[in-house]
Amino acid sequence: MSARRDDPRLATRSIAKVWGRTRLPTPFARVESGPVGEIWFEPGPLLSDILVKYLFTSERLSVQVHPRAGEAGEGVPGKDECWLVVDAEPGARLAIGFDRAITREEMRAAALDGSIAERLVWHDAAPGDFFYLPAGTVHAIGAGISLIEVQQNSDITYRLFDYGRPRELHLDQALAVAAGDVYRRDLHRRIDPGANACLVDGPHFRVDQLVGRPGEALHAAHHGACQIIPLEGWLAAGGVTVGPGESAVAPSLDAVDFTASQRCLVVGGPSPAPRTRSGSAPAPRGHRV
Repeated sequence: MSARRDDPRLATRSIAKVWGRTRLPTPFARVESGPVGEIWFEPGPLLSDILVKYLFTSERLSVQVHPRAGEAGEGVPGKDECWLVVDAEPGARLAIGFDRAITREEMRAAALDGSIAERLVWHDAAPGDFFYLPAGTVHAIGAGISLIEVQQNSDITYRLFDYGRPRELHLDQALAVAAGDVYRRDLHRRIDPGANACLVDGPHFRVDQLVGRPGEALHAAHHGACQIIPLEGWLAAGGVTVGPGESAVAPSLDAVDFTASQRCLVVGGPSPAPRTRSGSAPAPRGHRV
């Protein structure tokens, strides 16, 4: 990547995971010496509260949960996140929430005997599936999935169960923040790859799928800095081109040339308008609560 200080492209970081892959799929399409599970786009100063990453799975991830703001310590942000599935093998699944509401005591017992994975609701995963996960949602990602995750910039994860892998669990911390709830149906959508869509308009970030060039409505929604993740086609910003597998941050949508873009994600901070209270889920389909 260019060493220019004004290069809008974000540096990437490969994160080794036991459940990752040595052969990365498109748009990276390379072979690694060890299993890589995540590729992060390092946040820049314009959008330092948001982290965007790709995830690639060859095995199931742990059953885990992320805390809400302040639950991991004073001033520590929460971790709301969302997933857009970009590729999935036949039979691939994601687990989010429980089949029925359960108590903390029931959750502890299920985590200790391993039945917690069966208490979760496993959703079939296919390209275009989109899920929003408020902090406190118990979840797990299955094998054979590639997805893009947009999240608050926090890396605090509490594991409840890890299928016998020799990694640390955080049962007490997890139970203190986990919601034993059924996952809300309106937080799962199928996204048409050929249509513009507001995926999230929430208290922590906004995410849009943009096909072609942005119109007046998108310019109005993204009032400041934005992060662009090309999915198909190319963008231009700051005198450089940005393609799939890369990401760039611009001070505004006006600073990005979408002439050669086919499909991308646009990520920005929350609107200054009143929102749901911190830690609550966004309104479905971009409508405000």
